[in-house]
This record gives sequence, structure tokens and C-alpha cells, in this order.
Amino acid sequence: MDAPLIRDRALYAAALDGLTARPKRMEAKWFYDARGSALFEQITRLPEYYPTRTEIAILRAEAGRIAALVPDGAALVEPGAGASVKTRILLDRLAGRLAGYVPLDISGGFLNQVAEGLRTDYPALPIRPVVADFMAELPVPDDLRPAPKVVFFPGSTIGNLSQQQAVALLRRARALPHVARMFLGLDLVKDPDTLVAAYDDAAGVTAAFNRNLLARLNRDAGGGFDPDSFAHQARWVPDKARIEMHLVSARAQEVPLGHETICFARGESIHTENCHKYTPERLEALIRPAGWRLGPLLTDRDRQFAVAVLEPTGD
Repeated sequence: MDAPLIRDRALYAAALDGLTARPKRMEAKWFYDARGSALFEQITRLPEYYPTRTEIAILRAEAGRIAALVPDGAALVEPGAGASVKTRILLDRLAGRLAGYVPLDISGGFLNQVAEGLRTDYPALPIRPVVADFMAELPVPDDLRPAPKVVFFPGSTIGNLSQQQAVALLRRARALPHVARMFLGLDLVKDPDTLVAAYDDAAGVTAAFNRNLLARLNRDAGGGFDPDSFAHQARWVPDKARIEMHLVSARAQEVPLGHETICFARGESIHTENCHKYTPERLEALIRPAGWRLGPLLTDRDRQFAVAVLEPTGD
């Protein structure tokens, strides 16, 4: 019998750890292979998925107000910058006033490609990409350390983190030298039907995104999953103010994973993602231990989404 092919040892180790736990779990970061990233881009354009278009509308409507809160000569630091699409709304207002833009991303090739496009469009702005995992560090180029720092963290990514992870990230941002402000995108608590629909669309794109994790385990971690034997499920958990995404086994089954076998009972799930939603009170409780206080809370008319302005506390 041929040995299982394991292309990604980190994914394999994470899968063994998560799928032998009770309850079973996987970190959401494993969604994002090439197909997963493409599916997520489709999700952001779905009629049910309001966060992306609503945040972009807020940034466009409030760009002048946001720009006024950025000190002259500041360095704009963006953890997990990706394609920097939303950042361009700010750069259109700020490029001539900034000492530099520092996009951080774990994917170096993609980051440098995006940086080249930004250099073409903003030739007077120093673009200083840094390859880094923002969950571990927020490095800034040495020549920009004396500049005031403004952190831009859009996209409600904060909601995908546990309380402990979120506070740790906010503390790293607060610890940046001469940090002035942080602009934080976050989704707000609203009616459960709207929330569930955003993560369980009628076209089934989010279901395909969720199941693609199993296809990735098959390809890169020696898995033998049948994705069609797992149902996508989005659950609103009111006491934790979050949407949970799960992959629910349709039957009792044994699935090979590398040299191991993972047993599923019928109805047993893999918990694949949390998407926390916030009220101003919950947000205050999150940011205060990390050394921030809440400034203006910029929202759309229906208060579906917010861009929070955080101000540093203490010295």
C-alpha cells in the first residue's frame, strides 16, 4: 500500500490536533488555498453578504473624517493587508501626507505583487511591504519607527479571532512605537436571520468555501474525505454573540488522514470558523485590556457594520 502523500506538514499537524479533539475543530486560516481565496472573493459579492460592501460604503462616506484623524507624517500599518483594496480609499486622501504605507501579509509573493501595483498608482508614497504573520508580530521598518503609527485593520477579521487572540493582537498594535490611532472594522449584532443568511447563501458559495477545506486536507494532508458527506451549517450562538460555521457528518464514517483514521459519528461536526459580532459595550470590553479606548464609531445608516476609531490609553 502506498504511503499517504503529505504535502503540507503544518496543515497535517493542525488537522491531527483539531480532528482528534472533542469537539472537532479546524482554524479558519486553513480555508485559504487558491480555490478557497477565490471562493471568498465570490462570497464578498453575494447579495446576502453585506459586510464588505457596507464597510466600503462607510470608508467612502467617512474618508475625510478618517483622514483628519491621521497625523501628518504618519506611517499607515495594515496587518493582513491582502490586496489592499479598502486601503486605497484612504490612500486617495492620505498619500501626500504619509511617511509610508506598511502592508503586512504572510504571503510574500502576493504581497510584493500588490506593492508594485500600489507604487505605480501612488508614486510619491513609500510603500514598505513586510512579510509577517500578524498573529505573531507587527514589525515596522526601522526608518519608520520614529513616525506616528496608525493601524488599519478592516474587514471584521477581528471577529474571527478568539477573545485571547484578539486582545493579544490589539496589544501588539498598542505596543507599536508612537502609535496614534487604530481603525478597526467590525460587524455588529443584528437580527439572526440576516446574520445566518450572510454565512449560508442561497447560491451555496459559502457551503463550497467551507467544504473546500476537506478538499485541501485530501490534497495536502493525506486525507480521504468525501466532501459531499459533510453538510455546511451556519449557527447563530446568541450567548457568545457569534456565527459558528460547521461541517456536519451526514453519517457515521471513518476517514483516513495520513497514517491515522478519524472517526465521525452521524451528526458530529468539525467547527471551522467563528465570526464574532459586537455591540459598543462588547467592543469596549475587548479593547480596554489591550490599552485602547473607543473614540468615534462610524456606522452605516442601518448600523449593520462599523469602523471603530481606537485611541491609545496610558503612556
